[in-house]
Amino acid sequence: MADGQLTLEQVQQALREFLDPETGRSALQMEQIRDIRVDDGGVSLTLALTTHAAPLWQETERALEQTLRAALPQVGAVRITRVIHDRPAQKLGEVGLAAKSVIAIGSGKGGVGKSTIAASVALGLKRAGCIVGLLDADVYGPSIPHLLGVRGQPEMIDKRIRPVYCDGMPMMSMGFMIRRDQAVMWRGPMLHGAITQFLRDTDWGTLDYLIIDMPPGTGDVALSLSQLLPITGAVVVCTPQDVALLDAAKAIAMFRQVNIPVLGMIENMSGFICPDCQKRYDIFGSGGVAKEAREAGVPFLGEVPINMQIRVHGDEGKTTANFQDATVAPYLEKICVQLARNLAENAARNPVVPSLPVLG
Repeated sequence: MADGQLTLEQVQQALREFLDPETGRSALQMEQIRDIRVDDGGVSLTLALTTHAAPLWQETERALEQTLRAALPQVGAVRITRVIHDRPAQKLGEVGLAAKSVIAIGSGKGGVGKSTIAASVALGLKRAGCIVGLLDADVYGPSIPHLLGVRGQPEMIDKRIRPVYCDGMPMMSMGFMIRRDQAVMWRGPMLHGAITQFLRDTDWGTLDYLIIDMPPGTGDVALSLSQLLPITGAVVVCTPQDVALLDAAKAIAMFRQVNIPVLGMIENMSGFICPDCQKRYDIFGSGGVAKEAREAGVPFLGEVPINMQIRVHGDEGKTTANFQDATVAPYLEKICVQLARNLAENAARNPVVPSLPVLG
């Protein structure tokens, strides 16, 4: 063998510490990097990634190539074939929900666009390739059905609730069960019972993410969720002005008090960009949420500007159309990627013990 000739052993050594973004464990040791071939100084291999990590697929491929080139400068062409690694979700808590990440999206007060952001995060993750469910836990003011333009009633089949679907995404909401003009007036125990039923008795299937749209403020739902199953974390939505930030701080304190980690904050209605002159107007101020996130020691996931089309799409039940809007879509997509990236970083710090893999 000539000096400096690339070997399979060198490639394997270079990739030994490359991490699977979902579990934070060695992708090589878990056989997610496989079929490695060295030919004429180049490397070809198969990289198997889960749909949970779908928002990070492209950057994970780039990182893999960069890792190889940094460790082995003599590497020529690098050819990566990506396939899906099927790793089923484990059932969580007493309710038996099969989901890898359960993310509550809340706010300290109403009127900050929390439900729009919750629906958009669910849609953005699904568009990226993740398997997503959306639970509207805002029992008193359910708006998810309207925002997504979905109607119908869940069916009971074999003592299981069949959810309503939005383009293949399962959804549950009190809004599917009551008239638009009907008020829900429940005390805590009834609220807890409804949330339990939504989680335990709904046929969610196997999910990568369950996104939960929380009611505004601090109350019984967060406590119920913390008792029913392990929540991966919460995202707090807020507008930039000080009066809203005061309530966002209370929401962070609430989640921490019930042992739900805060995964980050999102600044909604961050600024208005004039469609005629492209000048930005900070109607509610700017940067307040990023500053609050720094002071609270939580990540800042990104901002969403004030945009007329977001309002129009929501009113028309076409929130999905936000991802066809060139002005809005990049902000929403960036938030989804940053959320997935933060989860991957958390997994790297605290590696997850996965269920038995099914090689794809």
